[in-house]
Amino acid sequence: MLGSIVIDGRPLRIAAFRRLWLSSLVTAIGSQLTAVAVPKQVFDITGSSAYVGLTGAFALVPLLIFGIWGGAIADTVDRRKLLFVTNTGIAVTACLLWAQAFFDVGSVWVVLTLLAVNQAFFAVNMPTRNAVVARLVPTELLPSASALTGTMTTFGAVFGPLGAGAMLPIVGLPTLYLVDSVALLVVVWAVWRLPALPPLDGQVRRAGVRDIVDGFRYLGTQKILLASFVVDIIAMVAGMPRALFPEMAERTFGDPAGGGLALGWLYAAIPLGAMVLSLTSGWVSRVSRHGAAVAVAIGVWGLAVAAFGVTSTLWLSIVFLAVAGAADMASAIFRMAILQTAATDEMRGRTQGVFTVVVAGGPRVADVTHGWAAAGVGTAAAASGGGVLVIVGVVIAMVLIPAFWRYRAPVAKDDEAPDAQDRRSAEDRSG
Repeated sequence: MLGSIVIDGRPLRIAAFRRLWLSSLVTAIGSQLTAVAVPKQVFDITGSSAYVGLTGAFALVPLLIFGIWGGAIADTVDRRKLLFVTNTGIAVTACLLWAQAFFDVGSVWVVLTLLAVNQAFFAVNMPTRNAVVARLVPTELLPSASALTGTMTTFGAVFGPLGAGAMLPIVGLPTLYLVDSVALLVVVWAVWRLPALPPLDGQVRRAGVRDIVDGFRYLGTQKILLASFVVDIIAMVAGMPRALFPEMAERTFGDPAGGGLALGWLYAAIPLGAMVLSLTSGWVSRVSRHGAAVAVAIGVWGLAVAAFGVTSTLWLSIVFLAVAGAADMASAIFRMAILQTAATDEMRGRTQGVFTVVVAGGPRVADVTHGWAAAGVGTAAAASGGGVLVIVGVVIAMVLIPAFWRYRAPVAKDDEAPDAQDRRSAEDRSG
């Protein structure tokens, strides 16, 4: 009975996946310290949620450009080497963020520029990392692998912000950046120890514009994949309220000007709910109607965000955000499973590139829209209005794309290793 509830750990028995999973665990908390430090530093310098929202624009542009291109690169080179290069770039920019805070440069434009460079490397790294999973894990375990990955990520996203809120008044911003920098340098070494992951056809080459065009052409024929992107855009662009957290922590929940526990709790609440869901995700492998599961989860996300916007009590706000986080994790688990099973390996990097743009880019757009909306109508209206828009949007999407609501997970035919399955499928398609 307990085994049907708690998270399924079977993917961790696969040594290569376990190594990939552990390579990110070290930085889970460190990276979230920076995720709090950047918007907090921008708010400290400017005193404006509109400027905090601008961090979304500076992060979005490199995500749009390099997310798509990075996915194409991931389909044409050894994915382990690409992970090594991009993790190195992320670590270097984290060190530079520490330096500007340590020397008190005090320029919002320096912070935003370094954020943009960091996100450019991240935009190539994320689709590469995600594309690797289906090469290491059998099809029937992909939802469980997604849940394990989500658990690691949300663990850091919970305790990172809580640590940031507690540490900020004591050690200041530079130390938060420093912890992230050290953790990222450790993960560079861990990534290098992964096995080689060249293209299945063995042909390593440079990715060009034609590869990107082919990826979009392929997506144009995949209605289910496109629908999974559409519903996530609705959820994140309309419903992600994180750009409001620095202002709400200070002006709604009474944090001191230098930062405090309310800020940490607001940032931690969504990933806390996500972590609880992922730790009790033993049931996900038994759900076959992935499309309906995604739609219902996004509806719950919108309802919880709308409720968060109309409350002025900190702990009740945390509860609503945690419910939203659990719903978002459920959606993410099934969307990732859809993406891993519905795309072929030779297109997996490119589809993951689009996934990166949607998943990471959507909240950046939300940062801009929510920040500017809050400047005009206030934080409460900006948050609750976004939640209502999510519910309306996902209902309209299901009416217009009923095939997504009906989508079921494919049934695995044998127990072959994933690489062998992919090779055989490639041979079948080539005649």
